[in-house]
Amino acid sequence: MSMQFSSLPAEGCVAATLGCAPTSRDVAAYLDQHDELRHMRDEFLVPKISDLPPSATSPDGTEECIYLVGNSLGLQPKKTRQYVGEELDKWAQTGVHGHTEGSRPWAWAENNIEELMANVVGAKAEEVALMNGLTVNLHLLLLSFYRPTATRHKILLEDKAFPSDHYAVESQVRLRGFDPQQSVLLMTPRPGEETLRTQDILDLIEREGDSVAVVMFSGVQYYTGQLFDMAAITEAGHRKGCFVGFDLAHAAGNAELKLHDWGVDFACWCSYKYLNSGAGGIAGAFIHQKHQHTVRPALLGWWGHDLKTRFKMNNVMELQPGVSGFRLSNQPILLVCPLQASLEVLKTSMRALRRKSILLTGYLEFLLQRDAACPDVSIITPSDPQQRGCQLSLRFSVPIRPVFQELERRGVACDMREPSVLRVAPVPLYNSFSDVHRFVEALGAALASSRPTAHD
Repeated sequence: MSMQFSSLPAEGCVAATLGCAPTSRDVAAYLDQHDELRHMRDEFLVPKISDLPPSATSPDGTEECIYLVGNSLGLQPKKTRQYVGEELDKWAQTGVHGHTEGSRPWAWAENNIEELMANVVGAKAEEVALMNGLTVNLHLLLLSFYRPTATRHKILLEDKAFPSDHYAVESQVRLRGFDPQQSVLLMTPRPGEETLRTQDILDLIEREGDSVAVVMFSGVQYYTGQLFDMAAITEAGHRKGCFVGFDLAHAAGNAELKLHDWGVDFACWCSYKYLNSGAGGIAGAFIHQKHQHTVRPALLGWWGHDLKTRFKMNNVMELQPGVSGFRLSNQPILLVCPLQASLEVLKTSMRALRRKSILLTGYLEFLLQRDAACPDVSIITPSDPQQRGCQLSLRFSVPIRPVFQELERRGVACDMREPSVLRVAPVPLYNSFSDVHRFVEALGAALASSRPTAHD
C-alpha cells in the first residue's frame, strides 16, 4: 500500500521497523516500495551499463546504470521516438500540408504545449513562449529589460554564474556603450564560504539598488546546487526600482516555481536538463503579464505577428502582446516532439515531485555522512532542503579524476567539475532510493580503488 511521502518515517525508524542498519539497502528497497511516484521511471529509457562508453566492471552489463546526471541531460522519455516518427511520417506522406494538419500542426505546435510548460514554472500560458536556446532568449530579454541610464546602469550577477550568463550580460553592457568593469556588479560568497547567504543578497540590493538596472540571478546555482530565494530577491529588487530576471536552467523541473505570483519580470530556461527534451532542445522564456503592453521586443520576426493575420504578408506588424511578440521564427517541430513527450509526464504536480526530491536528496546526504568509506568527501550544497534542489555537489580532498573514472567503470553516470567537485542529482521523475544507495556503495569502492597503495 503506497504512503504519502510526507508521512514516510526517517531512515532510522524504517531501519528499526525492518530490523536492519539505517544504511542497509533494505531501507532503500522499502522506500522504493512505498514511493507513490515510482511508476514514472517506466516512462523513461534508462541506459544499460553495457551501453555506456567506459568499460564497466559490473558483473551484469545489462543492468541499468546509476544515472545521476539529469542536471546535465535528462533521460529520454519513451514517447519521444513515437512523436518524432509521427512527424517524419507526416512530412513524408503529406509534405507542406503538415504545417496545418495532423495532431500537432507545425505552424503552432509549440503553442499547444505552452500551458503544460507554464504549469511547471508557475506561470500563465500567455506568459510563456517556447523558442530558441537559453542564451538567445536571455539576449532577447535583456535587449528589452536592460535600459541603462547614466545613474542606473548596473546588472547584478552572481560571481560564479554559468559562463554563458556572464558572456551575455557583458556583451549587453558593451552594446549599450558601458564598461562591464563598472556596470557588472558581481556578488561573491563570504570568505571561506561556498554559497551566498540570502540576507547578504538582499542587503547588497538594498545598498546598491539605486544604481542597478537589472538583478539577474540563477534559480539554482549550477555548480553548488544552491536554490535561491527568488521571491525575496524579486521583492528586494522591485523595492529599489530594478527589473528582476532569472536563468532557470537548473530550476525548471527541479524546484517548485511561482514566477507569476512572485512577480518576476522575466526568466528563461533550457529544457534538456530536468525537462528531458534532449540535447539542444527548445528553450523557454517568461515575461510577466504586467509587462504585456509596456515591454516590447527590440528585434522583430514574423513569428511575433498575430497568427490570425500572419499569413496575409502585408508587412505591417501586428505584434502579439507579451512574450509571444518576442518570437522570431517558426520552431523546429522535431524539437517540439521530445519536449511534448516529457511535459506530458510532468503533468504530475511539481509539489509532489518536490516532496520526493527532498527525500531522495536527503537520503543521499544521510548515506554520505554515515559512510566510513567516504572520508574524503564534503558537501558544498546547503544542507537546508529549502536552499537546494535535487543536486548535491561533492567536494573531494583527493584527486577527483581517478575517482570519477572508477565511478564510470562501475556504471555511474554523474558529472565532474574541475578542480574537485562531483555533481550528483537524483531526479524524482526517474531515480529511485536504490539508485542512491547503489551510488554511495560505488563511491566507496571507487575511492578505495583510486587510493595509491603503500608501494606506489
